[in-house]
Parts: sequence; structure tokens; C-alpha cells
Amino acid sequence: MKETIYTIPLNDAFHAEDECPFCRLERDAEQHALEFILGKQSSYMEDDIRMETDRMGFCKTHMKMVFDQNNKLGLALVLKTHIDRTNKEIEKRMKMPPKKASFFKKETSNPLTDYIDELNKSCFICDRINNTFERYLHTVVATWKSDAAFRELYAKGKGFCTEHYGDLLKEGAKYLNQKELDEFTEITGKLYLDNMKRLAEELDWFADKFDYRFKDAPWKLSLIHI
Repeated sequence: MKETIYTIPLNDAFHAEDECPFCRLERDAEQHALEFILGKQSSYMEDDIRMETDRMGFCKTHMKMVFDQNNKLGLALVLKTHIDRTNKEIEKRMKMPPKKASFFKKETSNPLTDYIDELNKSCFICDRINNTFERYLHTVVATWKSDAAFRELYAKGKGFCTEHYGDLLKEGAKYLNQKELDEFTEITGKLYLDNMKRLAEELDWFADKFDYRFKDAPWKLSLIHI
């Protein structure tokens, strides 16, 4: 595969020994996002980045990860302006009356709880990961379509998790013609099922190893996944 700034991470992920290259890419994107916001780049000091963190905040999972970045001053500054903005928005919506149901909208809408629900679903880091991951998915499908060497590497992979298997099928349907899509779907489906069956066999053997009859038998590869 010809390497560019977009394909280098993909090349690394598909050459690694991980069971799902996209899980690896997702973990890497998450780590990069954490380092971007509070790492050496100190991106939280930039006005456009602070505007986004103020607006979106962080989900519970990434709030804990941001805290663990050990940049307490940066965290304090980011949280202070985010809380200031949130307080201002909530105070404004406290004064707004609920919107009554109408012919087009059957349920009453409350501007305050609607804002809180929206805020609880938003996360600067999740959004950054999702944007990066969408580019990775598109690059994989586009490279599979145009690069014979990558198609060979792809076909020799260790499969995908169920979530990313579904993502690949949906992405392929967006950009491939019917003939290409049929081939891509068949190859991807075979990779998924063959390797999931292999994992099931390894887990079965792992369980068998707790039977005294197999105590001296080798673990094979079953310990890798536990």
C-alpha cells in the first residue's frame, strides 16, 4: 500500500496483531484526542478549541480520562469556562416556558430539559474520535477499491469486531459500485465469520483447560484473549 499521511495509521493497524484493526485505530484516535486537548500542544489555550470544549463538555468516560492526563491547571481552566457557559445557558432557559404540543409535534417541549439532554449527549473527545474514525473508514474502502496490495493485506487480516464489521458494510455501500460491493461484502463477511469462529474455538479450549483431564495440555492461543 502506498503510504500517505492518511494511510500510514491504517497500514500500521492492519499489520498489527490486534483482532480488530479498527478497535486499534479507535484507541489511537482517543489517545491523540486526549493529548490534543491537554497534552504538550496545550490546545485548550486556543480560542477556537476552548469555544468547542465550552459548548460540548465531556462524557463521563472521557471526563475521567481527561482528569488522568495530569494537567490539573489545564483541566481547571477548561472546566471553569465550560461551567460558566453551561450556567449561563441553563439560567436563560429557566425563564423560557415549555412549548406546548401542536399538530406537528405531539409532545410538550421544555427548553431547559432539552438543553440538558443535548449537553449530556455531547463530548468534545467523542466528536473528535468519530470524525477521525469516519475518515479512516472511508480511506479503507477507497484504498481497497484502488490498491491491489492493500486488498491482499485486507484479505489476510484477523477479522473485525461486530460493530466495525457493520461499519465497514455501511461504508462500502456508500462508495462502491455493485460489483465491487458484492466482492467487498463477501471478503469482509468471510473474514468476520472465520475469525469469530476461531475465537469461539479458542475460548472453548480455554474453558476445557480447567478440566483436570487437560491440565497438562498446551494453552495454545486461548490465553491471548482472556
